[in-house]
Amino acid sequence: MQLRVLGFVLAGGKGTRLFPLTKERAKPAVPFGGRYRIVDFVLSNFINSGIYSIYVLIQFKSQSLLQHLREGWEVSGLLKNNFIIPVPAQMRSAQEDWYRGTADAIHQNINLIEQADPHVVVIFGADHIYRMNIRQMIEYHVEKRAGVTVAAIPVKKEYATEFGVIETTADGSIVGFHEKKADAPTMPDDPTRVYASMGNYIFSTDLLLRELYADGKREDSSHDFGKDILPGLIGRADMYAYDFQTNIIPGDPIGSPQYWRDVGTLDAYYEASMDLRSVSPELNLYNRQWPLRTAGYFDAPAKFVFDEEGRRGMAIDSIIAGSSIVSGGTVRGSVLGRSVRIHTGAVVEDSVIFDNCDIGRYAKVRRAILDKNVKLPSGAEIGYDLEEDRKKYHVTESGIVVVEGHQSTVDIAMLQV
Repeated sequence: MQLRVLGFVLAGGKGTRLFPLTKERAKPAVPFGGRYRIVDFVLSNFINSGIYSIYVLIQFKSQSLLQHLREGWEVSGLLKNNFIIPVPAQMRSAQEDWYRGTADAIHQNINLIEQADPHVVVIFGADHIYRMNIRQMIEYHVEKRAGVTVAAIPVKKEYATEFGVIETTADGSIVGFHEKKADAPTMPDDPTRVYASMGNYIFSTDLLLRELYADGKREDSSHDFGKDILPGLIGRADMYAYDFQTNIIPGDPIGSPQYWRDVGTLDAYYEASMDLRSVSPELNLYNRQWPLRTAGYFDAPAKFVFDEEGRRGMAIDSIIAGSSIVSGGTVRGSVLGRSVRIHTGAVVEDSVIFDNCDIGRYAKVRRAILDKNVKLPSGAEIGYDLEEDRKKYHVTESGIVVVEGHQSTVDIAMLQV
């Protein structure tokens, strides 16, 4: 039987803990890895897994996300079931509200499910950095004849207070959910780890429709999958946990560990960015059998110029995106976005620099995140005196300095009449 699969990407969160990076953009639109956006990971996972019918549910500060989807993810296939379509809140609730929770986001678009009539509905978030062969999770769902399958990742039990923990039997059947509890049950075969929910779900369509309609009528519900729908299905439906660590990505070495990071805070985002610097990073962006897709920018290659003593353009253990020019400066252990300029004598270390930043002559940047369009004057220093930095910038608990950028202007051609 040819399985009909409909995908939903939940991309409407505020991302308040990533402020100021989310001051003017949705969290899924935050840049990552030089040329990508966070949303590119889940969309690439869908496309690489052969899922081509996808609705992206948007909400807060969505303009930057909409622009990115238009530039990089418009699908103009010949078949009517090949599409990636952004969908704002439809105000279909009785109160005509914005999305009130993850389940409400799907409920407000329930007509899209009924029209498509899929066998299964795949509901994934857009907040995490990872690669996943979703087709294998669907196969597991079908094999188990499950009503619901929840993606789970094993984590050390001391981190149970940071996640929603899934309690399972030895065969993966879900028997309980425990929200951020230190005494949450461990995995059946490993007393040192717990199953953390990744917030990614596969539902059999009939069950999903029935539960969404019922939840929509409940006044005491927060209309959330993790808090309401899934716990309410314990004992009423066959639910299974899919172990993410069993997932195999084509083209990766056999036995490679699976990488997953929740980049919900500035420190977590910074650490995930720094993970890319290693010689053999756990997150492989260079696997051509599982490409990370994004907008097709018409960028020139990155360039490194001047080879003089004291004026040598070079980058070490770093990622440099297209159209960037390192002109007599030094970049170490950093991630540079598109069209960044590093001028003579400037030093950038252990930092994330977004698009269109300009680092002046002999300026120094260390352990910092610079949002797009930041221009540092000659001789400026960031990350060397945190007390001084706190007077002007946002500084995290671990000492990462975040410099707020500004939106670029849009040139509008004027027609002479």
